[in-house]
Amino acid sequence: MSKTVEVRPLQKSDLAGLLALYAQLIENDLPLAPALAETRFDDMLKRDGLTVFGGFADGILASTCVLIVVPNLTRGGMPYAFIENVVTDGAHRRTGLGRQTVKTAIDAAFDAGCYTVRLQTGGKRPGTLDFYRSCGFDLTKHGLEVRRIPPR
Repeated sequence: MSKTVEVRPLQKSDLAGLLALYAQLIENDLPLAPALAETRFDDMLKRDGLTVFGGFADGILASTCVLIVVPNLTRGGMPYAFIENVVTDGAHRRTGLGRQTVKTAIDAAFDAGCYTVRLQTGGKRPGTLDFYRSCGFDLTKHGLEVRRIPPR
């Protein structure tokens, strides 16, 4: 049975599905109160240059990523972009939906004039890097970070 697939920016009504996906992204994540989740998501939806994309299979949110477009004063003023919080529901992995969701975000970044789209992953699942390569990413730079998250 074929599925109807749609990738689009998420809306306020998609929050519950998004939170369910995020539960699969970070095991033992820090708790998030429902009221704070609503406030944060509302802030995200209003923020210029930030888009939360969702991939839907038969109307069910099954994949997501966040695109952040950053204004820039180098590269002739072309912006750059980051993709974060990529996750596909376990039952929908290896169907192409996650790839389609990420590629939609990449296309949106290039449509916004970005000269590059960057992504970091801490994913430990076998095949994670292969998945990102299939979306067009190359291992061209080193990712560094400073964290301030309490240990889990």
